[in-house]
Amino acid sequence: MNYKNLIFWSVTVALGGLLFGFDTAVISGGEQAIQQQWRLSDLMVGQMVGVGLYGTIAGAALGGLPAQSFGRRPTLLWVGILFLVCSVGSALAPNVSWLMFFRFLGGLAVGVSSVVAPMYIAEIAPTRLRGTLTALFQFNIVLGILLAYLSNWIIGMNVSDDNAWRWMLGVMAIPSVLYMVGMFFVPESPRWLISAAGKEAEARKILGRLDPGIVEESIAAFKVKEKSSNTGLSDILSGRFNKPILLVFLFAFFNQVSGINAVIYYAPRILKNLNLGDDAALLSTTGIGVVNLVFTMLGLALIDRFGRRFLMYIGSIGYILSLGGVAWAFFNNVQGWLVPVLLFVFIASHAIGQGAVIWVFISEIFPTKVRAFGNSLGSSTHWVFAALIAGLFPYFNAAYGGGIIFAFFAGMMFLQLLFVWLLMPETKGVSLEEMEDKLKQ
Repeated sequence: MNYKNLIFWSVTVALGGLLFGFDTAVISGGEQAIQQQWRLSDLMVGQMVGVGLYGTIAGAALGGLPAQSFGRRPTLLWVGILFLVCSVGSALAPNVSWLMFFRFLGGLAVGVSSVVAPMYIAEIAPTRLRGTLTALFQFNIVLGILLAYLSNWIIGMNVSDDNAWRWMLGVMAIPSVLYMVGMFFVPESPRWLISAAGKEAEARKILGRLDPGIVEESIAAFKVKEKSSNTGLSDILSGRFNKPILLVFLFAFFNQVSGINAVIYYAPRILKNLNLGDDAALLSTTGIGVVNLVFTMLGLALIDRFGRRFLMYIGSIGYILSLGGVAWAFFNNVQGWLVPVLLFVFIASHAIGQGAVIWVFISEIFPTKVRAFGNSLGSSTHWVFAALIAGLFPYFNAAYGGGIIFAFFAGMMFLQLLFVWLLMPETKGVSLEEMEDKLKQ
């Protein structure tokens, strides 16, 4: 195994996750300033934040089409271009309509990257390392979130005029360019070359750069599944894949009704409701980013050792305890640092559970012929509920308060615990070719 190539290709593709995370979290530092500058209502600022997620829904729903038709690599190159346009355009936006347009383009990039990047990594990774390498995408997401929080904090401390938020949004241009350059050194997925393009010779060369000793074995395995499967969107809707479709839908649904994106997008607003000042609120969000990164790294270390379900049990229990505690604190008007600490526990639970597992799991349970469409289904489900929660959170927070909202999230996580116990299969140690047969049983 040529680990140098394997790791370089995986890490480079996973940098799409860093842009994903940065774009997701960076708006948290500027949404209140934008609301004040353009005198937006709570509902309108929710839509300004949520429009990026609407773009994400479109990107996730459609991202499987170019990935299946033109390949994983060129699709990921276009992701980098969209992120660059989003960052520059958002920084220069003359009004909220233009800002929403460029945030929508960034959302498209996030949606496509959430489909294609983990899929690519899963397709080139050996079975024993697939969980860890695919979870690099999630690691880069949380690294991007942390960098966005740090960048917002630094800019907020050093730029005092009304345009500080423009600098916050424009900084993403730097990693966007670096990602685009790196993608020129990443080859196409050999599984896609066999199953969709019929380019066996090119696939052999790429597999030879990964592990010359398994080229023939891999080609044979890819061909068996190619012959036994139909292709296209109609196939995934034929009824043959109802079980993985149900699993992906529920997994993505529970990811968002945990409230994770409400916390990521609105952490400063939530903490200011507890009478923490602007500086303390921004600093606390940086702490959230650090906790997210540390526990994602722990999840990466454990996912191929103990399995996906083990991490989901830990995360689900942590969710219930932390979200229940936050709801209690809001109901009893508890001030001070209790809620920030509970939010740290919540973020840790997410990072080691849903955060570490979701993109791995979604990328594992569909066969190659329909994996692009299956990943689109899971990712678009994830982002539909993310958009709903992020778009409506300011309104419901103002109307009902944090207690009811976080109690609802805690109840949803009890249902997730039942899902993991009763329905979720273990995918650790199962090859992508074997997974199709396992889910037919």
